[in-house]
Amino acid sequence: MNSTFLFPLLRAALLAALLGLGASLRADVEVGKPVPDFTLTDVMGQMHKLSEFKGRTVVLEWVNPECPFVRKHYESGNIPKLQKAAAADKVVWLSINSGAKGQQGDYTAEQVAEWSKNVGAAPLAYFRDQDGKVGKLYGAKTTPDMYVINAAGILVYQGAIDSIRSADVADLAKATNYVTAALTAVKAGKPVEKTVTEPYGCTVKY
Repeated sequence: MNSTFLFPLLRAALLAALLGLGASLRADVEVGKPVPDFTLTDVMGQMHKLSEFKGRTVVLEWVNPECPFVRKHYESGNIPKLQKAAAADKVVWLSINSGAKGQQGDYTAEQVAEWSKNVGAAPLAYFRDQDGKVGKLYGAKTTPDMYVINAAGILVYQGAIDSIRSADVADLAKATNYVTAALTAVKAGKPVEKTVTEPYGCTVKY
């Protein structure tokens, strides 16, 4: 076969193989379907499996303490307020940092404790997912990137925390908070109205 035709075919075959490999390493995380289980050890040294929380609503939040968008939501008290309200409703809130070792916001356990105290963070657990396995499993793109899972382990919301893509605290009062809306619907036993949005923020530092 003429090399003019052979090389494009080989390149196409290689690309298809690589795409197939990538697909096999990622779960099919889709609203309306069960979410994949995972196990992580939190910064306090306690191991958790997502499946241990079945029967309760769960919020997964991808976080980077140094990201301006994350700082907006924490330093304003917005996310800490959501976390405390969620806890009062018996909702499990898990914060996950999928930044690789040494990347922006890859805090040690001591740094996480200090930061949490300063901003009033109140998740049930904070995880360092330094190899990015869980972040990639869920396809987390940004910080923040939010996932709401109902008591049956079904994903009911995925995407942005709210409707205004900015790092400006002044925009909080004008924005529709999608996570609050999803949790309110789940609590009332109603369908979540807006189930998927495009997350905004800093890219996850895999």
